[in-house]
Amino acid sequence: MLRVGLTGGLGSGKSTVARLFAREGVEILEADCIGRELMQPGQPAYTEILRFFRQYPDAPQLTLPDGQLNRPALARYVFSTGRLMDLSSIVHPAVIAEQERRMSEIFRGKPDAIVMVESALIFEADRAGTAPGLSNRFHRLILVTAPEALRIARFVARVSGGRVLSPQERSALEEDARQRTRMQIPDADKRAFCHYVIENSGTIQALEQPVRNILADLKTLEQAAVSQAKP
Repeated sequence: MLRVGLTGGLGSGKSTVARLFAREGVEILEADCIGRELMQPGQPAYTEILRFFRQYPDAPQLTLPDGQLNRPALARYVFSTGRLMDLSSIVHPAVIAEQERRMSEIFRGKPDAIVMVESALIFEADRAGTAPGLSNRFHRLILVTAPEALRIARFVARVSGGRVLSPQERSALEEDARQRTRMQIPDADKRAFCHYVIENSGTIQALEQPVRNILADLKTLEQAAVSQAKP
């Protein structure tokens, strides 16, 4: 079994890279997807988020008419008020525990599997203490990176969903992206702690060869680990 962390800042394209690895048979666990599941009504994280943030008079309407968490409003609030750490302290431990449970389940069925956790905040959660030692739980770490201007443009395009934006809307989204980026550890600092770096400033096709090269190395590592484990 091999545990791999796949990380990258906002708009880096790590989800695209994860899909390419999945196409090659790698088991992918998306931290964001797990987080969304754990923030559904009835889940402990959902209940704790409402309990904690409703104590603040300036908090926005935290739920939608159907009872779902108003995630966009909550995100804007924690980023603008500096309360991101409070939200992370609630969500991160639950997400890590669920990742561990799912990895264990995969490895029980496929002992030779390569499981890749896609998460933007592997180093941030480790450094902040909301998930101590997280980066050390992986056998290998992959960083996906791209120029900041391109990452911001990707963020704006994703959020707008192809809708034509006014100059004011575009400016607001670009500032939102910069603010989120400032909350993350710079890629230059992460490089030293990652085993592989994928530069994602071109086409999807340009990513295919780096993914294949890294996967070949990961499979070699996995095979060596299996051989060493045999009596």
